[in-house]
Amino acid sequence: MIYLCRHGQTFHNREGRLQGRTESDLTPLGRLQAAAMSELLAGLVGDPPSDAWRLVASPLRRARDTAETIGARLGLPVAFDERLVEIDVGEWAGRLREEVRGENPHLTGDDAWGFHAPGGETYEAMAARISGWLAEQDPEPGRRLIVVSHGVAGRLLRGAYAGLSREETLRQAIPQDAVFRLSGGEIARLDCQSVAEPA
Repeated sequence: MIYLCRHGQTFHNREGRLQGRTESDLTPLGRLQAAAMSELLAGLVGDPPSDAWRLVASPLRRARDTAETIGARLGLPVAFDERLVEIDVGEWAGRLREEVRGENPHLTGDDAWGFHAPGGETYEAMAARISGWLAEQDPEPGRRLIVVSHGVAGRLLRGAYAGLSREETLRQAIPQDAVFRLSGGEIARLDCQSVAEPA
């Protein structure tokens, strides 16, 4: 079983910027989302969880901070794996999404438009690294993993797990206030208790 989380909201998310491998801190709402995911997970894996559970995350700061919030709540150390990092969007990193879309109208409606970034990562390269990571994990049903990653990386991980097509993979939702359970070949979305932006 894998419980997959996306990091909480960042300032780049709030501003509508493409993040890729750039760093952006969690907003106050993002920190509340991380705490909400940690509470949901405590009810799912046990409080405290058994020694069988491992917590692994992308080393990018937004994922690391989210994972450390979860780890503190569950009493689990966080391991990091570079293969769980977000898509590299090359020259588009840090730019406003709408600005990039305006300059590339031929990509409107393309679920894979981020993979067209100059100097960025291809779908095939990213899928290979995500699938490679997944293939190295303990087999089901003994697998006990909590994973903190990113929007596109999380889509590809779910796609690799369930054998989805490229189109199905890229159409998946990427919430920051939910946990996905990957078990028995099925994917289930588990929503956290709702949190609001602090005043």
